[in-house]
Amino acid sequence: MDNYRVVRPEHLNHHGYLFGGIVLKWVDEFAWLFCSLDYRGCTMVTVAMDEVEFRQRISCGAILRFNVERERQGRTSVTYRVQVYGDEPGATQERFIFSTKVVFVRLDENGNKAPLPDPVEDERKLGG
Repeated sequence: MDNYRVVRPEHLNHHGYLFGGIVLKWVDEFAWLFCSLDYRGCTMVTVAMDEVEFRQRISCGAILRFNVERERQGRTSVTYRVQVYGDEPGATQERFIFSTKVVFVRLDENGNKAPLPDPVEDERKLGG
């Protein structure tokens, strides 16, 4: 599934490009959103993010596309792959920025790891 953000002036670093921490926040947020929809009613927390290597600078006004896909489910954790693309102002096509994996674990009411249920059937793809 895809999600989008527009890069605004408040997202820029002192060099005038997108601050890396902002885009990593969005990666974590969008991955968590999809995870929460896949495992409704479960408390899911981020436990890891794979290595990130920014391949392009991102300017103000760029439209970022975050493609999030569930990659693997374990007993108590699930991994999502997030690919980030940027469509710069005036560009005719988007560019690949980076990809990473985000791992979430399910916690019970006491904060301990808990087994994951089967993911909810993806109503987003079914139009429901």
